Amino acid sequence: MQASGKIVEMREKLEQAGLRVTRQRMMIANLLFGKGDRHVTAEALYAEASVIPYPPSLATIYNTLRDFADKGLVREIALFGGKVWFDTKIGPHFHFYLEDREELFDIPEELIPCFDIPAPPGTRIAGVDVVIKLERLPEGMDLRQPEGMDLRQPEGMDLRQPPKASTAA
Repeated sequence: MQASGKIVEMREKLEQAGLRVTRQRMMIANLLFGKGDRHVTAEALYAEASVIPYPPSLATIYNTLRDFADKGLVREIALFGGKVWFDTKIGPHFHFYLEDREELFDIPEELIPCFDIPAPPGTRIAGVDVVIKLERLPEGMDLRQPEGMDLRQPEGMDLRQPPKASTAA
């Protein structure tokens, strides 16, 4: 897609979301959505914007990202320690968070278990957010799970599939 096509696409995206199209919103939208699905903090986007002529302020980036989140253009993900990430992939999906590198990334769909959890009476499940916090292991150590914790799935059970209905009467 050519540059003029991307500009039109971004403008339409903002208008359809009910946002006023401004030069700074367009600049931030192009930075944010121009690289496909990704996870960014306001500070990271600010660093990317600093190399373009007349970059927006960090406060403008924060406000714009919150506007985008309020309108459903991005997902806001608050993590451990108060860090807030913005995810351009807004559909349901789960994340890994690599703490020492402050890196957030998607868990592949084939690894996600099927949750069959009913909502309490009078409520509905609006969404499920799962972030698995990771830490790097010391060189040469191969530990797959916390000590003393057995995370193996029961024999014959595939956690990626919904449980089979019981045939017992």
